[in-house]
Amino acid sequence: MSRPRVVITGIAGVTPLANDIETTWQRLLDGESGICPITLFDASDYASKVAGEVKNFNPEEYMTTKQARHMDRFTQFAIAAQSMLLRDANFAITEENAYDVSVILGIGLGGLHTIEEYHTKLLKGGPSKISPFMIPMLISNMGTGQIAMFCKARGTNFVTTSACASGIHALGNAFGDILLGRSKAVISGGAEATITPLGVAGFTALKALSSHYNDTPAEASRPFEKNRDGFVIGEGAGLLLLEELEHAKARGAKIYAEVAGYGASCDAHHMTAPLDTGVGMARAMQNAIKEAGITPDRIEHINAHATSTMLNDSTETKAMKLVFGDHAKKLKISATKSMTGHLLGAAGGIETVFTALALNREMLPGTINLKEPSEDCDLDYLGDGSKHIACEYAMCNSFGFGGTNASIILKRFD
Repeated sequence: MSRPRVVITGIAGVTPLANDIETTWQRLLDGESGICPITLFDASDYASKVAGEVKNFNPEEYMTTKQARHMDRFTQFAIAAQSMLLRDANFAITEENAYDVSVILGIGLGGLHTIEEYHTKLLKGGPSKISPFMIPMLISNMGTGQIAMFCKARGTNFVTTSACASGIHALGNAFGDILLGRSKAVISGGAEATITPLGVAGFTALKALSSHYNDTPAEASRPFEKNRDGFVIGEGAGLLLLEELEHAKARGAKIYAEVAGYGASCDAHHMTAPLDTGVGMARAMQNAIKEAGITPDRIEHINAHATSTMLNDSTETKAMKLVFGDHAKKLKISATKSMTGHLLGAAGGIETVFTALALNREMLPGTINLKEPSEDCDLDYLGDGSKHIACEYAMCNSFGFGGTNASIILKRFD
């Protein structure tokens, strides 16, 4: 039996670059940075004082004041992106199709803003100060639950929580849901909002965040660069509408790209460090290539995980060499975290959006701040800017704490 084909018919994003995907995409191609000094709290005592914050976000453009008050910031981002997504896809959810439409998102940490706010209230005023909305606001799956309530999607509804791989794991599950006939369309991707005192302090304690470029925030995220010193925490949402091809064609949908394959693996090695041989990352990429039914040399573009940490970037480079051999030198690799920062659970969602646009518009985003690559990072990371290149197949990678790895392959749709 031939399997159904799955296509992307809608995209949306709320990012550190802009609160819509078109402006985000243009700024990305122009090599602009969305990384600035932290304003969401007083970071003067923190070693890392920069972040990829979403700026000038007004949730009341997408919901009532009362609804916004009962949502954590990550859920507000998810609802905003959902609204823009369905509008972009020109997709209406009705009583007739509601059970065929699912919501599967990647959320890494959930409602950290809510946890910190109510912990402070508890300490200052006791348990009587805790709102009955606290638990519903902070749980990760309220991102998918609220989306479903807003758009009335009644199909599969759950969250993948697997650190920085959450978004691509969600997309992989959405892809599988359609292949198995469980859904005709799935709202998928990721959302995250963890630029909080506790979030930044926790990643700082791990020595994972950049701290050497506080005076020049736009230069802080520098994937594959010799002088990189850690990732820059970001926030936002990146959503896609995945749809069964015949269903999409029947309603005359525009199609950005086709989902060709998905792969995952685990290093089974360390809580935070990747397996430095690159074997675990490589296996996820190989699994995606196998599922796509292609040879490695068909991949022309990769949106790399590329966090700007010493170990990740060198290990991902090793992994790409293991998978692609001599072809690795021909790959055009984008490290878009250089401009957005690392959106954690939302990273795979927004970076898959970028990958779909790269195929659809034949434009590959460049990598900024790459002045002198590390000796062990010797591939083509597009450090000289965006390129007008038409590709047939592209890959997006996400790797997370716990040794979890995920890759997704998209194909240009003609």
